[in-house]
Amino acid sequence: MKATGIVRRIDDLGRIVVPKEIRRTLRIREGDPLEIFTDREGEIILKKYSPIGELGQFAGEYAESLAQTTGHLVLITDCDHIIAASGTGKKEFEGKPISAQLETAIGERKSFLASKEDSSFIRLAPDDAGTYYQQAVSTIICAGDAIGAVVLCSKEEKKMTETESKLVAAAAGFLGRQMEQ
Repeated sequence: MKATGIVRRIDDLGRIVVPKEIRRTLRIREGDPLEIFTDREGEIILKKYSPIGELGQFAGEYAESLAQTTGHLVLITDCDHIIAASGTGKKEFEGKPISAQLETAIGERKSFLASKEDSSFIRLAPDDAGTYYQQAVSTIICAGDAIGAVVLCSKEEKKMTETESKLVAAAAGFLGRQMEQ
């Protein structure tokens, strides 16, 4: 654990302010849920809560199944990070934060099919090298909230079709319903 040197007092309602610098660094916005943990040494740990992160292992297996079926790279994200990746090139994406473009697409509940030359083609991670030619993206909706996305990426120049678009939409719908249970 890293010390910040910042000290805050608890107010009369038991509240504490998380400093703006820390919120900005960890991408914590007003209204974001936080999990609270304690350990034996009396430390309190706050962690940004990711509902889709609860399905981490399941999402990984689902991504692996989609990757084997399609032959494409499959990414499953929450609103901040890539929580599961499978297929060729997964190591350059696993556990990385998502790009601002993908975060915006999730926030706007977008689902789309794009080629590299299209204006709708987006970077998936801040350090994405852009080696993919096609992408299909579908937002995961749970109880009316956008909580992540399913992304299919192809290195082939052959255009993806409505089949891939419907496949990621079905995967996103399925994951959203799993979260509601």
